[in-house]
Formats: sequence, structure tokens, C-alpha cells
Amino acid sequence: VQLQASGGGLVQAGGSLRLSCVASGGTFTTYGMGWFRQAPEKEREFVAGISWSGGTRSYADSVKGRFTISRDNAKNTVYLQMNSLIPEDTAVYYCAGDKWAVGGRAEYEYRSWGQGTQVTVSS
Repeated sequence: VQLQASGGGLVQAGGSLRLSCVASGGTFTTYGMGWFRQAPEKEREFVAGISWSGGTRSYADSVKGRFTISRDNAKNTVYLQMNSLIPEDTAVYYCAGDKWAVGGRAEYEYRSWGQGTQVTVSS
């Protein structure tokens, strides 16, 4: 499956953004999806994941209560709604997916990756 992420931008602290990731070339309803991020000079880290069924969602502790992952199977799209953004959320955000994935935290769970979208939160 090919993944195309979008929706990044520059936002002030306390603001919101919604990232989108459109999948093509696969049966989206069988794909678990995840969002990861990489800040400058830091390793890529897990942000949120959703299982192929949509029944399981997981979040990094740092975003729990502020970010929400969801999926729209009719649009082959997974979303990341980000509220109450803080400067520490500044990073390139990547979507990832794999067949029958459960939306876990490990990068090895996902074989398909999007190109990344930049999110910058100013203080």
C-alpha cells in the first residue's frame, strides 16, 4: 500500500491541526495504521496507532488526552487530530501501515510508510 500524509503546518501553542493519511493500492479495511514523529536530532517515536478493525487504539503517554487517531474506511484515510499543541510536538509526522496490524508501538509492525509532513508549534 502507498501512503500519502498531509495536513502539517505552523501553529501557535494551544492550537490544533488535523493530519490525514490516504492509502492506495491495498485493501484499507485490512490495514492497521500508525502515526510516528521525528523531531530534530531525535529518534523517531510512536505517537498513535489504530488496529485494522478500528477496535483498538493506542497512544504515547506524551499525547494521550490531546491527540485522537481515527479512520474513515470509505475514504481510505486515517486521521490524527492534534489539540492543545505544545512546542515539544514539533516534528515531522509519518503515517505507517501494514496488513492486519493492530496499531502497536513498534516500527517493525509496519512495512509501508508515508513521506512525512512537518508540524511546527511556536511558543
